[in-house]
Amino acid sequence: MKPYAQLTPEERKEEHARLQTEFSALKAQGRQLNMARGKPGKQQLDLVSDIFGLMQDPKDYVSDGIDVRNYGEMNGLPAARRLFADILGCKPEQVFVGGNSSLQLMYDAIAKAYTHGLLHSPRPWCKEETVKWLCPAPGYDRHFRVTETFGFQLVTIPMTDGGPDMDAVEAAVKDPAVKGIWCVPKYSNPEGVIYSQETIRRLAALSPAAPDFLIMWDNAYCVHEFEGDYVPFPDILSVCAEAGRPDMVFEFASTSKITLPGAGVACFACSEANMAHMEKVLAPQVISFDKVNQQRHVLYLKDKARTLELMKKHAAIMGPKFRSVADTLDKEIAPLDIASWRRPKGGYFVSFNAMPGTARRTLALCKEAGVTMTSAGATFPYGKDPQDSNIRIAPSLPPVEELEQAMRVFCVCVKLAALEKLGV
Repeated sequence: MKPYAQLTPEERKEEHARLQTEFSALKAQGRQLNMARGKPGKQQLDLVSDIFGLMQDPKDYVSDGIDVRNYGEMNGLPAARRLFADILGCKPEQVFVGGNSSLQLMYDAIAKAYTHGLLHSPRPWCKEETVKWLCPAPGYDRHFRVTETFGFQLVTIPMTDGGPDMDAVEAAVKDPAVKGIWCVPKYSNPEGVIYSQETIRRLAALSPAAPDFLIMWDNAYCVHEFEGDYVPFPDILSVCAEAGRPDMVFEFASTSKITLPGAGVACFACSEANMAHMEKVLAPQVISFDKVNQQRHVLYLKDKARTLELMKKHAAIMGPKFRSVADTLDKEIAPLDIASWRRPKGGYFVSFNAMPGTARRTLALCKEAGVTMTSAGATFPYGKDPQDSNIRIAPSLPPVEELEQAMRVFCVCVKLAALEKLGV
């Protein structure tokens, strides 16, 4: 097949008619397939369900002399702090271990800045006339929603092959109203980009006009390779400290896609000075998080080496799904020159850029044929993709057979939307 732009009007009509017939047949099958969010599939959940067989002996409920069933240890079990420090490459005293959700910890960090201010805040952010927040896009919709909820003005920063456009970031932080930036530094959501060393260095070396500017470093996919060997990454806390900005970053991580989403353990990591401040503002809110679950994860994961062994088993399940998506796109879409996409080696998403002006139409057709995907525009602040182009594909939940069916539907819809845009 020739690129669609090279087809004659008559050839486009013929191709459109053929695709309409195929679309009707797919629609008539009545399938309901879901690729909306990055949920682990059943195989992955079954893989780690033996975690519930732990803690059968009374001694399992004692960690470093602490009875994990009782109150106390607001910032987490020492053993859980050591585990996350091992995984992230920082110090245990820099780690705060919470409940099951890193998103909740991120929200709390922003909320505390809003109501109380950060360590270097001249005033709580609720007292500021305007708060602006930098949002690398395409990016994670839930990040954007957190800062939008507090009434911040969201500023789009373009993503590049090495992370956020640092020229744009460095220019933006000259505005004292700019209080922070969202970052997913490894296998970014949805682009699958690993931030370059230069990007990380320039982020740590920022000289923002706001004294309480904050890098929200969501290291959600820090050990989540599904192809190739584990890719080490720098400890952002050390990098910022070396640049003379130790208090400028909060790092977040969780076991949501290592063990069980909704029943895992999450943490944030920060400078010791920030830790003291956060302990003070969190103390009226919480006595302690679920230390029984923290202990369960310590016993199950043990350390970084054991965690990486487990992630190889996840990779054996995830890898074929992502290869199926990429191979289908290479076969069905690449020759037509109507879209572009990345082939990530880790994370949970494929970022697909359809022909400008066709993403919403493509997803509407998908929904009509029984395939649910993340809404068009979701990867941009306020849900508004200026090009109406980016689509986030989440291959993790369906079995490979269902995924292949969903991708067949998706490719037909991409083609139909592109032909409509070109004119048929």
